Amino acid sequence: MTNPDATTDADAPLSAYEKAPTDGSAVDPRCVPQELDGPPPIGDEIVPPDYDEESQENWRFLFQRQMALLQGRAGEAYLEGVSTLGMTPDRLPYLKDLSRNMEEAAGWKIARIPGLLHERDFFGLLNDRVFPSTDYIRRKDELDYTPAPDCFHDMFGHMPMLTEPAFADFYHLFGQSALNAEGVDRQSLERLHWFTVEFGLIQQEEGMRIFGAGILSSKNEVQHALSDKVEKVPFSVERVINQEYEVWDLQPLLFVLDSFEQLENEFGEWARSRGLL
Repeated sequence: MTNPDATTDADAPLSAYEKAPTDGSAVDPRCVPQELDGPPPIGDEIVPPDYDEESQENWRFLFQRQMALLQGRAGEAYLEGVSTLGMTPDRLPYLKDLSRNMEEAAGWKIARIPGLLHERDFFGLLNDRVFPSTDYIRRKDELDYTPAPDCFHDMFGHMPMLTEPAFADFYHLFGQSALNAEGVDRQSLERLHWFTVEFGLIQQEEGMRIFGAGILSSKNEVQHALSDKVEKVPFSVERVINQEYEVWDLQPLLFVLDSFEQLENEFGEWARSRGLL
């Protein structure tokens, strides 16, 4: 997992994550990005951890709770992705098994990382069609919310969408673009990531549905996102890149895609117009 909003570009505006929490609390040290000290293990190179019973219980609880909440709320592509990856409440999955299934579905692999990644490492992996993931799960006292990265958010929130070809191709383009971005373009990419990968909605035949990982893996956000407390705006790249947001509270405004092909095509056009692709 990473915080792609964190930037080291002195000319870029502060990202939403770099702004202080509204309640005045300190930033959790687990949320400070770290650099890789070498190539991470990928796919079958990953040695599975020996998960203890508490870790298995936490996965089981979180998986069952979220899947119950997501009925009638999650997008079709996401639910199909959960099945494609072979995720069940029975056991906490191994990254190497998920990587094998993801590669077969959309040509992506998974790398095991130790925690929140520095943005250059994160985007470099996306550029290679590799998704970085932790393999440890949150503690029992953090089941409702944790600010730190963990494998429930990485696996349950992000990975199913990477089995959807158009979304997976968009994310690859995003990684390529981010490696070339500076200044205001980095802030634009920050906002695009937030309102698509983390907090995206999509219009389907059966109604509006969720595909963003930040909503899908959160008990509170998944109940909030489709309610009348949230303003829903038709997606456009130009609208998104000019929309500020707050990371510490429930989201008051979200953007709605017509299709994942729309996301891939409109993002590609914008990135090429900025010289990022």
